[in-house]
Amino acid sequence: MAIRLEHVSHIYGADTNLSVAALKDVCLTIGDGEFIGLIGHTGSGKSTLVQHLNGLLKATEGTICYNGSSIYEKGYDLKALRSKVGLVFQYPEHQLFEIDVFTDVCFGPKNLGLSAEETEKRARRALELVGIGEEYYRQSPFDLSGGQKRRVAIAGVLAMEPEVLILDEPTAGLDPRGRDEILGEIAALRKKTGMTVILVSHSMEDVANYVSRIIVMNRGSVMLDGEPAQVFSHVKELEAVGLAAPQVTYIMHTLKEAGLVEQADATTLKEAVDALCAAFGKDGCGNREERC
Repeated sequence: MAIRLEHVSHIYGADTNLSVAALKDVCLTIGDGEFIGLIGHTGSGKSTLVQHLNGLLKATEGTICYNGSSIYEKGYDLKALRSKVGLVFQYPEHQLFEIDVFTDVCFGPKNLGLSAEETEKRARRALELVGIGEEYYRQSPFDLSGGQKRRVAIAGVLAMEPEVLILDEPTAGLDPRGRDEILGEIAALRKKTGMTVILVSHSMEDVANYVSRIIVMNRGSVMLDGEPAQVFSHVKELEAVGLAAPQVTYIMHTLKEAGLVEQADATTLKEAVDALCAAFGKDGCGNREERC
């Protein structure tokens, strides 16, 4: 078990009259190699939760264990933890600060005490993985586009070869093509390396298309936790807390209410096509390969 949270609570301003409970008695187990979507409305506790996973924030109550050891034990090496549990913030400008792209990506592995040769090797490999070519290596990261900055920020974390990669809204502000490219690269990387990926997102379509498990946060607590089809079947409950299911799920529910299909649990376009082909047969769908 990679990460385990046991009755974790966090209160901002605990000793003041303005205290706010951001997390309330959260119990979770995040297994090795999982691809998890973490969703919730603004203020639900998502960002607070992920900042606990590598020790950036300390729980007011409860315990967090990484690979069986409490990260709150006296003498626990938090620097080593942060090299294994990498966090990419929503705004890449918060993580970019060096004079050029290559130097920025080298920062993490260099601070791990690696040789210059190994540091540069890791930086080149990470930049290649996120699709940043050598023509950008000596360019200031602040002169890049929003999508390129995000790729460089991700590369800076990947260069440390983490076991867990946490991405806080990695596609915010990107066009559909940019979103698909970045998430596709992340999915391919997870498949290749076996790393655990936690994706914080407001896009239900992004979550449904890539993750195998969804955790829904509401008012600092875990509201739902399960496979996408299971979570998105709770449409009314999600709407009540300011969330929604993917658009295709609403379409399938409408078709089911009209008596046209039996199953309405599709969360992706491919699943919807499969359900429609099953309902109407090959003649109803036409040549599926041509349409898909």
